[in-house]
Amino acid sequence: MAITFAPTHSGTGLGAWTRPTHPARQARPTRTVRSLLGGRRFTLPVALVGMGLALIPWMFLLAAQGEWPWVGLDVAEAAGLISTGLLLRRGDARGALTAAVTAALLLTDASFDVTTSHGAELVQAWVLALLLELPIAALCGRLALRWGRVGRVRSAG
Repeated sequence: MAITFAPTHSGTGLGAWTRPTHPARQARPTRTVRSLLGGRRFTLPVALVGMGLALIPWMFLLAAQGEWPWVGLDVAEAAGLISTGLLLRRGDARGALTAAVTAALLLTDASFDVTTSHGAELVQAWVLALLLELPIAALCGRLALRWGRVGRVRSAG
């Protein structure tokens, strides 16, 4: 690792000694998780698309039981998660809208599940709401808010 001298532009003629940042100390991407299989990285867009695709078997289970209103809601949630992930990967500002709608759908699903369930189904509804629906809704809400701020800043320039 070399130490270099960089002259300043302050007019004093003095410079500053600088040391380059070690590659191991540089910032790493924060939105990745390591897969347990093969050490592959999965980014947030891939995770969102994966969550949307993971709803498909659940929709078939609900359809087999004749729960058509819930199937419709889950189709909308899956479409929202998948489109948000794809738009996030492309850097498209329209992802703020899909993230906001997906967050609202997930909150609606969690509240309807909890308020319409009884007995053992109520416990399952609370577990799904607390472990899946509400955290994913919070993630989508945060994405929508962050994307909205970035979109306003870029369009103002």
